[in-house]
Amino acid sequence: MNVTRIVGILLIVAGVLGLVYRSFSYTKEEHTTTIGPIQFSMKDKERVEVPVWASVAAIAVGAGLLLVGGKK
Repeated sequence: MNVTRIVGILLIVAGVLGLVYRSFSYTKEEHTTTIGPIQFSMKDKERVEVPVWASVAAIAVGAGLLLVGGKK
């Protein structure tokens, strides 16, 4: 299996996951302050929306790489 086919498969999987889940979230720690023995920190939850067109494009490019990557 060459690199082109692996990248194609990964793009297809990422595109399908983008279509299924549509968004993902992560927690980002922004500020940390220490006053004596007390520590304060602020955590912010971020949400990222995955556009449908990006997921479809990833699937199309991945399929193209699988079709073209197999020929020599």
